[in-house]
Amino acid sequence: MSAKSDREAAREAVAAYHETQLAALVERVGSAIDRFRGGQLNAFDVDQVLFHYSRAAKELWKFCNLAIRSSPRTSCASGRRSIGGSGAPRKR
Repeated sequence: MSAKSDREAAREAVAAYHETQLAALVERVGSAIDRFRGGQLNAFDVDQVLFHYSRAAKELWKFCNLAIRSSPRTSCASGRRSIGGSGAPRKR
């Protein structure tokens, strides 16, 4: 494969990984909102989930963009890193 096709394949793999991880984060937000509407969570609990989503989505974006720029052979699609816990507030 040529360098150009290697880069394109890496971009496609990273984009697929990014979409999959982002969908999981959005699913968590949707679940929290459904639980709020059902009376299982209060507004503060949902706010914490939204805050976690925002931070985790930013970390995911940074991670995937670094993977694309670093090397065509480096891909976050290898599944070595899960973004789900990134951006979570620290427990005090």
